Amino acid sequence: MRKRGQDMQGDLAVFPMPMLTFLLSAVAAGLLLRADLGRVTAARFFAAFFLVLAVGALMVGLRFGYGVNRLVPLQRALPLFAGPLLWLGFASFTRDRIASLALWHLGIVGAILAVTPLVFVDLLELDLIVGASYVLYAGDLLWMWARGGNYLSHARIEDATVLRRWMLAAAGLLLVFALTDTVIALSFAAQRSGDAMAVISVGAVVMALGLIAVIVAVSKGGWRMTTQAAEVKPSPDADGAALEARARKVLMETKLFLDTDLTVDRLAKRLVVPSRALSLAINQTKGMNVSQYVNDFRLDHAAALLADGQGSVAEVMEQSGFLTRSNFYREFQRRFGKTPAAYRDAAKAGQPVI
Repeated sequence: MRKRGQDMQGDLAVFPMPMLTFLLSAVAAGLLLRADLGRVTAARFFAAFFLVLAVGALMVGLRFGYGVNRLVPLQRALPLFAGPLLWLGFASFTRDRIASLALWHLGIVGAILAVTPLVFVDLLELDLIVGASYVLYAGDLLWMWARGGNYLSHARIEDATVLRRWMLAAAGLLLVFALTDTVIALSFAAQRSGDAMAVISVGAVVMALGLIAVIVAVSKGGWRMTTQAAEVKPSPDADGAALEARARKVLMETKLFLDTDLTVDRLAKRLVVPSRALSLAINQTKGMNVSQYVNDFRLDHAAALLADGQGSVAEVMEQSGFLTRSNFYREFQRRFGKTPAAYRDAAKAGQPVI
């Protein structure tokens, strides 16, 4: 068994996959710090999450590839930060202030790290706590996801749907972390280091592929690619109809829908109502969420510009409050049944455009 472990260390030294994970995680962290997510705090928490992955991968590479074992306690405790940081990134889109919440969640992790050398002698208990932490924060993310896109009241309206998709992916990632880390810890405890090394190697390859996908998505803005949200059956209500009429009036008079940074919370504050009340009113009266509702104003504005032949399709997209070409085209075809260019050509030819 000892010889097998040494052979695995030799293989890792030749091609240290954890080192590749370290580099990719560091790149992802750097890109997220510069990414326009609409909330600076969210970008920082997500970047910190990938930085934790980077440091952890570096320690794994040094330990199993080059025999550096002095950092083992820190390497096995550091993942405790992963769940809270990922969760705080998404939680940043749900409230104005996140500092006190961050202090509470990260403070607990810091306290565990401080007592690790004194309390966790064989580190197996610490590994199980790390796994439980992954499961706990994955559950919190799933609960947040289940609240719907309008719960992300501080996210840009155009981004709410895709953020929920990334939230679901993040919860899945934490559950995978919980499973693999627990298997590795139990393998080491049972003195089956060869099995643990195999899981580490496979996990490093999978992680590298996932990180490449994240890097490509963030660098190209692909994280905003969305799909049409499910329709909701309208159930008109007198108060809801009155609030929707007020929202329509504000959006039309102020052209607030052209603001690419518009959020559900900002629109609700303009109307002096809770964001949940606004979301409920739109759902009841129009059978759609606030994101679709605002996008319809943007699409009508874009259609008018296209019919007048004002500027290119790209210019019309930017002047109508959309952030990405993919979302603009998808939403436009959903509403009008044709591409923006085809709509403009039909309008020029005097043909029906709807």
